[in-house]
Amino acid sequence: MRRKVVSVMLAAAMCASMTACGGGSSAPAESKAETQAPAAEGGEAQAPAEGGEAKEGGSSGAAVRVCVVYTGNLGDKSYNDSCNMGAQKAVEDFGIELKSLEGTTAEEWEANLVAACEEGYDLIIGASSNIADYITEHGPNYPDTKFAVIDTTVDLPNVESISFAQNQGSFLAGAAAALFTQKTDIKNVNEEHIIGWVGGMDIPVLHDFYTGYEQGAKYVDPDIQILQAFAGTWTDPLKGKELTLAQYEQGADIVMNVASGTGVGILEAAKEADKYAIGVDLDQDKDQPGHVLTSMVKRVDNACYLVIESVVNGTFEGGSTKYLSLTEGGVSLTDFSVMKEALGDQFPQDIVDTCEELAEKIKSGEIVVENYEGFGPQA
Repeated sequence: MRRKVVSVMLAAAMCASMTACGGGSSAPAESKAETQAPAAEGGEAQAPAEGGEAKEGGSSGAAVRVCVVYTGNLGDKSYNDSCNMGAQKAVEDFGIELKSLEGTTAEEWEANLVAACEEGYDLIIGASSNIADYITEHGPNYPDTKFAVIDTTVDLPNVESISFAQNQGSFLAGAAAALFTQKTDIKNVNEEHIIGWVGGMDIPVLHDFYTGYEQGAKYVDPDIQILQAFAGTWTDPLKGKELTLAQYEQGADIVMNVASGTGVGILEAAKEADKYAIGVDLDQDKDQPGHVLTSMVKRVDNACYLVIESVVNGTFEGGSTKYLSLTEGGVSLTDFSVMKEALGDQFPQDIVDTCEELAEKIKSGEIVVENYEGFGPQA
């Protein structure tokens, strides 16, 4: 089957805040709003804007039962919390019944998906690419169930896939990091041009992040050295801290976090070492103020909200892929305002100006950001 690729203009439907992984506590949560959006300390990304009434021909919101299957836990201040924000907004706007199933192992992810299928939910959302194989295996057995998968593509008629141009947002993050490591007048920025990157699990979507990060950094400085590491987990902040401290010891001034709950430790390491980091998925700039240069926000909240809205309105498109790029507002950098406040007159405004220029060049097609194999608008 040829999959139809749908470009979605987020700005028309969503509010102006900005948002790989999966990680953070345990145990399933169920609600009409029983799964409350975590208070992601320091993160200011908002949930999607007010939704509309169900369109004629769609289901009434009260009749729609939605289950979100997470490959980690809520409370990660990142990817999973962003997804939950979108789901909670749908509870508020449409009165849906919502259940969240959390798990940290492949066995739990599959068991949770099968349990949701057996319980007869109208829509089951696989909140990360780790769920894709299980939807591919079990989805055909439940043809009347609608599925959505985020961060990858599943080619089934009852599945809507939602992917992001995380490579584009990461290009900007890499460029910002490469520019920042040249600012030796800033405290603890050394003479060596070395930056770091720490991911959670070693999965393809994180390689798409890294592909963009590397290209953006080398666009600024072809000779820059980039340190890369994977924690192998979404839920181990201590491991994230350990890997990040090791990169600082090897000369990195700034490290990008792409590790969900594990990333809490990455940001803590930046403060502990009096160094710098880049956040991911949600706005993490205030999580360790003065140590987070910016965050590469990925609007997972909008993805979750939009697919729920489509089921409520009767416009769900199984067999389609939505690809949310820089142009659609699917990814972006935060505005650097927290770091501006921390550094005062020392803040390097040229980093902001350059990143804005690069973003426009990406949108216009002047700069084409490479994808990891299997990713991109035509994947």
